[in-house]
Amino acid sequence: MLGHETATVTTGTARTTGRDEVFQVEEHGIDPIPDAERHGSAKDVFWLWFGSNLTFTYVINGALAVAFGLSFWQAAAVVVIGGLAFLAIGAAGLSGVRTGTATLVVSRAAFGRRGNWPAGLLNWIVSIGYTVVNTVVGTLALEAFLADLGWSGGHAPRALSLAVTLALTFAVALWGHATVQFAERWMAYVLAVGFAALVVLVLPGADTSAPAAAPGAQAWSLAFVVVLAGPFSYLPMPADYTRYLPRTTSLKAVTRSAALGGFLSSVALGVAGAAAATQADMTDAVAGAEGLLPGWFQPLFLALVLGGSVTNSIITLYSSSLNLQVLGIPWSRARAIVISAAVTAAGSLGALFLTDFTTSLLSFLSLLIIVFAPWGGVFLADMVLRRCAYDSAGLHADTGGPYWYRSGWNPAGLTALLAGLVFSALTCDSELWTGPLVAPLGGADLTLLGAAVSALVYVLLARGRVAPHRP
Repeated sequence: MLGHETATVTTGTARTTGRDEVFQVEEHGIDPIPDAERHGSAKDVFWLWFGSNLTFTYVINGALAVAFGLSFWQAAAVVVIGGLAFLAIGAAGLSGVRTGTATLVVSRAAFGRRGNWPAGLLNWIVSIGYTVVNTVVGTLALEAFLADLGWSGGHAPRALSLAVTLALTFAVALWGHATVQFAERWMAYVLAVGFAALVVLVLPGADTSAPAAAPGAQAWSLAFVVVLAGPFSYLPMPADYTRYLPRTTSLKAVTRSAALGGFLSSVALGVAGAAAATQADMTDAVAGAEGLLPGWFQPLFLALVLGGSVTNSIITLYSSSLNLQVLGIPWSRARAIVISAAVTAAGSLGALFLTDFTTSLLSFLSLLIIVFAPWGGVFLADMVLRRCAYDSAGLHADTGGPYWYRSGWNPAGLTALLAGLVFSALTCDSELWTGPLVAPLGGADLTLLGAAVSALVYVLLARGRVAPHRP
């Protein structure tokens, strides 16, 4: 079911009519979804993560792994391991089934009502950054399509391409949850066929020979950071798309469906990117991949790139509107999304007209893990300690309650987050920042271990104090 009957619900002091219907503006935000309005099944989560990850960004990630010095098979192995990270994404969605609210509301249990705000702000900034990345990729594809039609030169084609890409993304995200799920499923049907053809055309030509020199620790670590940046960037989102599922939904089915959806699309496209990088210069990834394809398929390829960027941007833009409500913006979800759309537009303009996109992409992906790995470590550790059982009313309490801690701040969660951030920053190797421990480690980037550090610190500090909520 993608639609559901309307019902009256209470959010704070305001009463509103709940609605989750296709092509109708969703009126719920971060308020808990009442049991009477819950609908759908675990298979909806599969289509959401499968469709949203049919994006050309994963082709770029696979190509970057080869660019760092890995062979095709080595890069493919990194891509597969990276795809397994969607198990964590699926598991994080369990909190939405249990609480009926967004991930960044649930994370108040780990950081406190006020302590959740700084992490929420960082997550909003990075989610907008990822939306910008995908918007730029789609814009460049549409601009290339216009060039094939004979319209090139000047800024007009690029500006129009950007406007079209933003409009497609904004319209679906504005309508809300039901329309997002509907669009992701039907676009997945089309994109899956097209990208499958891309894989078939690119994969046979892959150079599977070993590299001239064995890749070192730096090459391996950078490849893992780039490949895992995608899955890790979703950690603040899973509950946003499971909060409408009935409480009786199988928790194993939710985890399995989400993990399988994200794994299949990200791995297939990542392997295709690695194969393409062994055959062509992928500095300009869209142009490089296009050059490997027969002429008849090139217009379809550009349409795939555009469609994939839109499907991915839809979910990040939608979640960003819920994020703004978590940060205290006193607007409805539909109004809050205008802020995210405006910032995305400004960022895309800068990326397209003021900076070198390839360099910006690499720098951005390298830095993503500094934020998401430690935050995800604390969030998942807290979820395990609580066995995903929360006091839903306490999560929404402005003051007091089980998640108020010390004046709204949870020292254990914030200390663990800071420890993970510091570790990640010290061991990060990116275009924008190189940590002081990178050189002593032989150039290895250990940013990913920030998740393990923050999780371990949180368990040590919170064990015995954190327990499942007993209604």
